[in-house]
Amino acid sequence: MKVSEEKITVAGPVGQIDVIMERPDAPRGIALIAHPHPIGGGANTNKVAYTLARTFVSLGYAAFRPNFRGVGGTEGSHDDGIGETDDLLAVLHDAKLRCGDIPVALAGFSFGAYCQTRVAKQLEEGGHPAQRLVLVGTAAGFVEGTRQYDTEQVPHDTIVIHGSADETVPLDNVLAWAQPNDLPVVVVPGADHFFHRRLHLIRDIVTRAWRH
Repeated sequence: MKVSEEKITVAGPVGQIDVIMERPDAPRGIALIAHPHPIGGGANTNKVAYTLARTFVSLGYAAFRPNFRGVGGTEGSHDDGIGETDDLLAVLHDAKLRCGDIPVALAGFSFGAYCQTRVAKQLEEGGHPAQRLVLVGTAAGFVEGTRQYDTEQVPHDTIVIHGSADETVPLDNVLAWAQPNDLPVVVVPGADHFFHRRLHLIRDIVTRAWRH
């Protein structure tokens, strides 16, 4: 499915949010995609975030990829996931105005995956739970150079994808987070944090799971 990227701005809690939108005609859902940590150079053009967006577009979803605070044209400064959660919710509200009240998929990579666990909790508490989550390279536990992540628990059908050779977020961190929740983790052998040369596997795993 050929859907062109469009740059839009959304009014957020502390200013404008810079968003890449890919919206097919009559989308079956909204996919909100969150990018990795800005301190590590994360932006909405990140290859994993791009792969997630293209995967959802191919499944008939409208994909929205905001830049976090201080990245690109997004105003504000980094807020350790608190303000970023508020911004993601603001983008989702705008997406529903554009696309209608259709199912919402939340997808994120690294710090973005951590933020999406917080978004999912707020949507659940508000009585409008997400359809499903996709979390790749999820920031959980102690991550060298950033901080300790107390990542929220997520529904049992969440698709959690992690590389066995992830040096940024060790696989053991994610297993320790997933274990109390009986949450399966799809481990990609040999994949590093950024899934170099293995991005197609993310697409395949998500596509297969969605079609079941």
